[in-house]
Amino acid sequence: MDPERIRIIIADDQPLIRHGIGFIIKAQQDMEWCGEAGDGREAVNLALRTRPLIALMDVQMPGMNGIEATRELRRQLPECKVIILTTFDLEEYVYEGIRAGAVGYMLKDAAPEELLHSIRAASRGEAIYRTGAAARMISEALRQTESFQDRQDMRLSLPDPLTDRELEVLQEMAYGLKNEDIAAKLHISESTVKTHVHRVLQKIGAEDRTQAVVLAIRNQWVQ
Repeated sequence: MDPERIRIIIADDQPLIRHGIGFIIKAQQDMEWCGEAGDGREAVNLALRTRPLIALMDVQMPGMNGIEATRELRRQLPECKVIILTTFDLEEYVYEGIRAGAVGYMLKDAAPEELLHSIRAASRGEAIYRTGAAARMISEALRQTESFQDRQDMRLSLPDPLTDRELEVLQEMAYGLKNEDIAAKLHISESTVKTHVHRVLQKIGAEDRTQAVVLAIRNQWVQ
């Protein structure tokens, strides 16, 4: 086991998907293929045996589905970061996947380069939710729940409420922007952004940026 390599498993009931993604990952020097599963229960058992950092998880599988498996993995192996794999006709499952604890999601027809970028980003604790069509899916799910003002009221109920600027920074984090990009967009220094990010993590009890974005999406603090 090489601690420097990103350990990965995949759960999908389609062998072609599993083998195709496995072929791509095995060709990467910074990644380690730890196995594949055909359903959610098998995925949980595989993860507990192999201790991967990343689990690529299909939603619709026989027996235990991907949402249930994600929830179980977050409970038993919290260090494992789950990326939901979905297709255009599974939009209704994306939001539930994030709520179950997935650190992000991507479409099955994404280019190999996008898949690899997402895996590496997730391994670094970066947010990977809001790109292309997938971004519109989660945005629509959020719009259908509560108004943005309602979400602001919710974040004010925190023991140490987020300031308006901190909420702005959290919003840009949810879009996947890095500190330098947030600084340019909000017209503040990068060091100021780092300070705001640190305070956001402290206030909402998040360990890293990914967890902060997951909490923000779950609690509907961001648009």
